[in-house]
Order: sequence, then structure tokens, then C-alpha cells
Amino acid sequence: MRSILMTVAAVAALLAPGVALAQTPPPHLPADLSPAGVRAADDHLALEQVEGAEAMAFVAAENQRSLAVLTGDPRYETFRAQAFDILSSTDRIPTPSFLGEGIGNFWQDATNPKGVWRRTTLDSYRSDAPQWETLLDVDALSATEGKDWVFKGANCLAPDETRCLISLSEGGKDAVVVREFDTATRAFVEDGFVLPEGKHRLEWFDVDTLLVATDFGPETLTESGYPFIVKRLKRGQRLAQATEIYRGDIADGGYGVSPTVYRDGAGAVLATIVNRPLDTFRSETWRISGGTVVKLHLPERVAVHGVLDNRLIVTLEEDWSPHTGRPYPAGTVLSVSLEALAREDKGPPPPDTDPDTVFRPGPRQSVERVALLDDGLVMAVSDNVVGALRRFTFGANGTASWTSTPVEAPANSAVGIGDVSRGSGRMFVSTQGFLTPPTLSLLGAGAADLTALKSGPALFDASTHVVEQFEATSTDGTQIPYFLVRPADAPIDGSTPTIMFGYGGFQIAFPPAYKPELGKLWLENGGAYVVANIRGGGEFGPAWHQAALRENRQLAFDDFAAVARDLETRGVTSPRRLGIYGRSNGGVLTSVSITQHPELFNAAVIESPLIDMLRYQDLPAGASWIGEYGDPRVPGDAAFIAEYSAYQRLRPDADYPRVYITTNTRDDRVHPGHARKFAARLGNQGHDHLYYEETSGGHSNDADPVANARRWARHYVYLSQQLMD
Repeated sequence: MRSILMTVAAVAALLAPGVALAQTPPPHLPADLSPAGVRAADDHLALEQVEGAEAMAFVAAENQRSLAVLTGDPRYETFRAQAFDILSSTDRIPTPSFLGEGIGNFWQDATNPKGVWRRTTLDSYRSDAPQWETLLDVDALSATEGKDWVFKGANCLAPDETRCLISLSEGGKDAVVVREFDTATRAFVEDGFVLPEGKHRLEWFDVDTLLVATDFGPETLTESGYPFIVKRLKRGQRLAQATEIYRGDIADGGYGVSPTVYRDGAGAVLATIVNRPLDTFRSETWRISGGTVVKLHLPERVAVHGVLDNRLIVTLEEDWSPHTGRPYPAGTVLSVSLEALAREDKGPPPPDTDPDTVFRPGPRQSVERVALLDDGLVMAVSDNVVGALRRFTFGANGTASWTSTPVEAPANSAVGIGDVSRGSGRMFVSTQGFLTPPTLSLLGAGAADLTALKSGPALFDASTHVVEQFEATSTDGTQIPYFLVRPADAPIDGSTPTIMFGYGGFQIAFPPAYKPELGKLWLENGGAYVVANIRGGGEFGPAWHQAALRENRQLAFDDFAAVARDLETRGVTSPRRLGIYGRSNGGVLTSVSITQHPELFNAAVIESPLIDMLRYQDLPAGASWIGEYGDPRVPGDAAFIAEYSAYQRLRPDADYPRVYITTNTRDDRVHPGHARKFAARLGNQGHDHLYYEETSGGHSNDADPVANARRWARHYVYLSQQLMD
């Protein structure tokens, strides 16, 4: 257990948020920030070899030491069993999707830990005991083929959806094998479409044609490992025989070129659109029509939702003034004429081609999802991080504008739109809260309210806790909202063990969510939980995200620290009892928080993290995120990244808490080298830490409930040791 006595430097850091702990440079901060200089200063490059001998020896030694501490704790087996009961509970709501005339679902439990893809009728699904028909048993497939298959979804051809493209990952990687499946025969199609392992972007065009972006051989992937070429693949052809229809550039950023075929409710093609990413957030939008490819005159920061009445429905991610010269602010949902967007001449636009404003959110609102139907659309909207649902129609009551009507949903809940059936005008909607189990409802065609289908069981005792929302003041005066879930009778003396979660990136919002493993393993044992809605996320639209991009990243870290201080000021908790958790981009946040403000925290779960931000672009698929963080190969970018990159900022004289770093060997999204190198450097500097690396599951940790139960048990044993003992 670390000492709770503060050093002079720590006190100074409290008085000046965001200021470095000491004036002398950290010993591993390169004087030369060029890629060669950063590499030369890195004493743990061997740990970047995913399955290299030195790396695997390091993993084995660290795993053995950490498992002795974590699984040897008397709480571990109880936590593991409780987590497994939750993850494999047969009472939980089966997540539905529309599948032809029926309902599909992918299900994992104790009997089928790898899962079964199955279907039933809507009437049967409504009942307390649906009669399921198994389409694909992934456990049986894995046993037959001797593979560690993880089901990554099914892409089925509308409208009958009998032909589907099944994605299977070996060990949970993002890269998948694709096979054609027939739901009528419940079997893979003999001589059907098959794609080898890769990070594919693909769409059905018709029953005999796919649009595919993938690895077509040498020089067909960007430096991030994503495709930049789209080809038309006909039934019976090999990938090498496919016809090229669109080409970006090998220097493109982001997640790879992606084709999308938009259809109406009857399955007829309305438009074929290609998104060509220039970096993480900027992209070009192209339309494929017959044998022509036309660039659409849209801003580079835009989200495309679909086609309705020959108009594209989009959300602006930046301010935009189209051909009319009229400005539209970022965050606005627009309906824009495809004809006007594709025009090459500069003459007067055709009549009725001006963009129509569907919805313009307020300063504390954001659009979470837009779902298109043949007669309008439905939006899930967040208002101060609380959900609402609205239906939009055009031309109602003879007006030439969009009309919004609310759809009744539970108050103070997160509202999420699930799968949508454009043909029937129906969609699934979920509502939930921190202490309220999910309710799954059906929104019928034209309906103004929801019809409840299923309510999730209470998987932990929520009666002891309350939910509150507060705001903390960050370094620049911005008010940062956060949710606090705490015991109702908690003393206001700083003694409550508290976990604070943060992410702060990629315009991803974190509204209230029911987390039964958290409730059972933490809240029921007297703990509190905080979600900090810091900048970089999507809680208040594009501006909230873009405020913390690149050279402004420090604001996200300052926001997080501000919430920690506010919790202490309110007497909710104290540095001795406060721990933090973040994964993926949240690993940047948590590792930086520990190195900048170790005086604020006594625990950190740093999971599947980015940490070495001066070399992240060289660790697959890091270069795809340059739009978020900047490019360390550019001197100016390297300078501001070096100000926070936790791997280079570690100091042997700092008083860090014992942190728990964990990742996955099969993670092909965030390279395991980040976590390994951070743990190794902590150890070299004499800092107590725990490191554990799982060998399967991938970045999503979705391999099976058995492994996931062990994962959550390790997390909460560690947090209990640090914050409750």
C-alpha cells in the first residue's frame, strides 16, 4: 500500500492543476523527439514483438506474479462465480435483431459459452419462454474445426435475409474470416462467398455480388493496415478476379475505405455510397451510380445516416455553408438533395435542393443515433447526458418542413435505438439507468409511445444506492458533468471507496448504464461509482469532442482531475479511497492521470491501453488515430504529445499507487506492447504494480462469459485491495 503522505511536489500539483510533478525531466523522456530519437531512447522495444520470445517470457513472469496476488485473494472465487452467474444468466434480455420475418439473437451462457446464433418469431419472442431455432452453434463449429472461433456478427441481404455473411474471429481479433450462410438450410453455402482473414469492409449489392474493401495483395493497405480500394466481387470469382470500382490512396488515414448500400423497406437500392477517410475524422463521400463514381459536395467532417426521398440524411460534425451560402452549425441534422450534392457545374441549383434542417441541438444536447424509415426518421437525443426519443416527419399538416413529435420514454434514463426494420417501420428501443435494469421495447410504425417487450432482472440489490449528477470546474472554467452512484447512507467524510470511470475521446458518450457486475461486485459491498463526462467525448456534440483534440488533449486530463478534486471537496471520497478505470483510449487517460496526479488516486485499472504516445503510430493500428492525437512524426505534434505521454513521463522518484495493467495478446486494435512496456518500466523504476495479459478475447473481450468472469473478478479483487482494505 502506498503512503498517503504528500510530497512538496504533490502539494504544488494540487495548487496548480496540469503542472508537471517536478521541474527536472523524466529520465526516459527523449531529448530528440524524432522517430529515430524516440526509438533509440526506448529500452523495451522487444516487448512490441507480439509473440516474441522475450515478450512472452515477460508476460509469463508477470502473469504468474500477478495471478498469485489476484486469484490468491479469498474474494476472487466469490467474485468470479458472481460475475459468471450474471454473464451467463438465462434471465437476461436476449438482444434482438430483425431477421427476415422473424427475430434473430446471438446468445452465450454456461452451456454455450462461445454462443449460438438463433431465431424465433416476434410473437414467440414476446412470450416468457420463446421457442428458439438454432441457426449456428459456434461451440460446435469450434470443436469441429479445432478453432477458437468468436462470432462477430451476420450481414444479411434484405429484404428476405436468408443469405448472410458470417464473420468469425479466431481468438477475438478484429480481423475476421467471412463465410456465406443460408438461414433456410441453416448451413454454410457450398461454394459460396468466402473471404480469408482480414479487416474487411463489405456489403451485399445483390445475391450474386458483394462490394469488398480488403487486403488485395501488396500495396493495397494503408499504414494502419486498413483497405483503400473497393472492388465488385461476383459469385464464383476469387478476390484477384474482382473488378475495381473505387480507389483512395495508400496514405489515407482512419479505418479504411467503406462501401454502404442504402435500401428502402422493400430492399430496393436507393444509393451506393463510399466513405474515404482522410484521417480519423475527416473523410470524402462518393456516390457510385452505374459505372460512374462522383464525389459529393459534403464537408469533410460529417456522419451519413442514409437516404430518404432521394435526399441524404447527415449530421454535420463541423460548420458548413453549402452552395446556397447559408451557414449550418456543427451538430445539425440535415436532409440534403443527392442531385445537388453531385452537381459539377456552378450554375444556379435546381429548385427544392436547399438543405432542410431536421434538428438543431441545443448547447447541452447531442444526437446519439438517427434511424431512417420509409416515412421519416427517429432520433435518440441526449439532453445533459439524459436520453430522449423523437420522431420526425416531413410535410406534416401541409408544411414544407420537418416536424418533431416526442416518443414517450422513461424519464432520467439512457435511451438507445436498437435494430430497425425499415420495411415494417418498427424498431427496438432500450432504456436503462445506473440502478434500473434495461427495458426492451418496440416502437411501432407511426407510434407515439413504446410497447414494452421485456424487462431485465435486477441482478444486484440497488436499494442501498442513489444516483446524483454534479459538475466540476476544470482548469479553464468549463463545467464538467459527472454522475455519482453512492450508498444512500454514505458518510460525508471522504471514506467511501469510489471507482471513477472516464474515456474522453472519439466523440463517444457515456450515459447512465446498468452494469450488473459492477453492482454485484462493488456497489453491494459498499462502494461508489462515478462516470466523468469529460471533454473529448460526445456528450454535447462535436464541439465537446473537438475541444480536446491534438494539442488540446491536456484539457481532457484536467477535466478528469477536476472531477476527482470535486469528489474530495464534497466529502464523497478521498485520494486514499479513490481509484480510476479506463480502457483503450481510456488507458491514455488513466496512465496520464497517474503520472500527472498520483496524489489524487490510490488505484488504477489500465486496460487494453494506449500509453506510449510517441510511438503509437508505429504499433498497429495506431496510425488510424492521428486525427485524434496528432502525428508524433511531425515535430510540433511530437512536442505537445511528449508533454503527457505516460510511458516517457514515468519517474523513479514519484509516489505512484500500485496500478493494475491488463491487456490481451490477441488485441489487434490496440497493440499489447503499450501495456507491456509501461509495466516493464514501472518495474525497472522500482514501482509496485500488477500486470496480467490474457491470451484470447481480443480488444472487445467478447470471447466467452467464462473468460470475462475471470476478468471482472481480477479487476474487483484489485480495486478492493487498494480501496477497501
